[in-house]
Amino acid sequence: MNDTGTPAAPAAAAPHDPDRPRPLLVVDVVGLTPRLLAAMPHLSALAANGTQQPLETVLPAVTCTVQSTLLTGALPAEHGVVGNGWYFRDLGEVLLWRQHNALVGGEKVWDAARSRRPGYTVANICWWYAMGADTDWTVTPRPVYYADGRKEPDCYTRPPELHDELVSELGEFPLFSYWGPRAGIASSRWITGATRHVLRTRRPDLTLAYLPHLDYDLQRHGPDDPRAFAAATALDTELAPLLDDARDAGVAVVVLSEYGITRADRPVDVNRALRRAGLLEVHTQDGMEYLDPAASRAFAVADHQIAHVYVRRPEDVEAARAVLADLPGVDLLLDEAGRKEHGLDHARAGELVAVAEPGAWFTYYYWLDDARAPDFAQLVEIHRKPGYDPAELFMDPRDPYVRVRAATALARKKAGLRYRMAVVPLDPSPVSGSHGRLPAHPDDGPVLLCSLPGAADGPVPATAVKNLLLDLSLGPPADASSSGAPSA
Repeated sequence: MNDTGTPAAPAAAAPHDPDRPRPLLVVDVVGLTPRLLAAMPHLSALAANGTQQPLETVLPAVTCTVQSTLLTGALPAEHGVVGNGWYFRDLGEVLLWRQHNALVGGEKVWDAARSRRPGYTVANICWWYAMGADTDWTVTPRPVYYADGRKEPDCYTRPPELHDELVSELGEFPLFSYWGPRAGIASSRWITGATRHVLRTRRPDLTLAYLPHLDYDLQRHGPDDPRAFAAATALDTELAPLLDDARDAGVAVVVLSEYGITRADRPVDVNRALRRAGLLEVHTQDGMEYLDPAASRAFAVADHQIAHVYVRRPEDVEAARAVLADLPGVDLLLDEAGRKEHGLDHARAGELVAVAEPGAWFTYYYWLDDARAPDFAQLVEIHRKPGYDPAELFMDPRDPYVRVRAATALARKKAGLRYRMAVVPLDPSPVSGSHGRLPAHPDDGPVLLCSLPGAADGPVPATAVKNLLLDLSLGPPADASSSGAPSA
């Protein structure tokens, strides 16, 4: 910030030294769109003095898929990350939000950089699939799961000593502000602080940082709500010291996003439709119904505005298609040809992939009576639910005692006792924003900014970001035609 109170312009970039990597900071500001930049003066200044271009995302436009494409330059058909989770056919289980990097196929950007420049160093601060990745420094959310069932906030770091450095400087990782009804700016503030610490103490050649704050109020209230723009301004304020650090250290900055969040307030119960048609099966324990994926003829893994529909036998594909083709809120049903067209032709994908209409999104709900819902349905349980649940961002507005019960559970937690924070509504109507479809307009889609002028001269495909980062850091390869990205 200069003495007039306006954001300082980025310093002019030094000419690239071909004998040394240009240090690069890549910040994934989830949900950032051109519309939101109007409320973000520091990022707007970076773009005005550098580069701003649309980023052409992939289907599904969800975190794990898009990040995997950005870092490998490949489509889901190659890297295999077809969503934030999928049906693991060999296990008979639906699993979301796994963390092991071995799930991502293809050559990662750090491997490509080291093949050109041995010894190239990389830090990953909360980008997904961080565990097991061949990066030099890693920070990722990782709760402590105690043997008595308690879950406490924490993070995983590599090397291990980085953990105590960060906790000493920043406090424990604020897990309950990273996701859930209390999700807010504290988690992005902590990640920003961790990124500043790693930049200052390790000086990586490439630093990746993931800031989730815009995901919250845009899904809660919709992207056109004043609270969405307030969230953008708050995040921009938190980002300012990190941008200053990068400028002062001669680190070039790339800011990008994975998707834009659009208004979506029509929940579509895709699994309930399959169940009513006799295709989805459940099993019952203690009066609660659980999805039985191995026995179901067809079921869906709902993931925002995308649903992978897994059909056990080929002869049932048409029956599933008939149910979903007439379901209000379903825009497209991709079969084998459609999956190939969108780069989703991978064994992990469903036999059908449903895409929601604009304004609609898919629930994971499969029970027909809320009295039969499993107990995890009212908890923040991202690893037990067989689909994504944005209702976890809310406390149940229909329960007059929800805050009393939350306070009681919190008191038990602080006393070291087991507790159940059963506050999540079974009514999805509070949700007002979603993503996953390809954007209809660039203003509603993701964006790429760079502190270096001329970093790209047109829209940047997600598949070209890997090579763009390599060119920015290492210069174009000797055979420039081999690079699939605009060169800087």
